[in-house]
Amino acid sequence: MRVRTPIIALAVLLLSSPPAVAAPQTPTPQTHVVVIDKMKFGTVPASVRIGDRILWVNKDLFRHTATAKDGSFDVDLAPGARATSIVRKAGALLVNCRYHPAMRATLKVSA
Repeated sequence: MRVRTPIIALAVLLLSSPPAVAAPQTPTPQTHVVVIDKMKFGTVPASVRIGDRILWVNKDLFRHTATAKDGSFDVDLAPGARATSIVRKAGALLVNCRYHPAMRATLKVSA
């Protein structure tokens, strides 16, 4: 009987599933809202990461754009419209309105 116990223990060990290994955690993309009102971009989010979405909401009476200087997105918004862009690279992303060049914002994107 003593010989059997180690064999059974070994069989149980071999047949049991391996311990779970945690996969690296990838942050879930977030959606950040930037409101355009009174001829200016509202508060830009402080912590934007690659893959996050920016929801641009035009609450102004005029047509505006959210145009990235690097060409990564160009969102055209009629009065009352909303649209989304996805951030694709890290760094300081300069944004302006093509119709109103004095309207500017900077998104700070981390990897």
